[in-house]
Amino acid sequence: MIKMLSEFAVGESGTVKAVKGEGRVRRRLFDMGVTPGAELTLKKKAPLGDPIEIMIRGYELTLRKTEAACVEVESK
Repeated sequence: MIKMLSEFAVGESGTVKAVKGEGRVRRRLFDMGVTPGAELTLKKKAPLGDPIEIMIRGYELTLRKTEAACVEVESK
């Protein structure tokens, strides 16, 4: 099932299918290793859901909810 990273629950994992968004946000996500084909797991969410922490490519990465809404992921 394909959904946005911002909709994931803690502990859920999947594979990045596409990175939406424009300009600086998209480029920033690519620079941090959020690229199609990368495996990721949602590790933590702040109480109000922003920010979130994911494990991708062997390191922990913290993203804002607006950035996570640009990442399309196929959940396992």
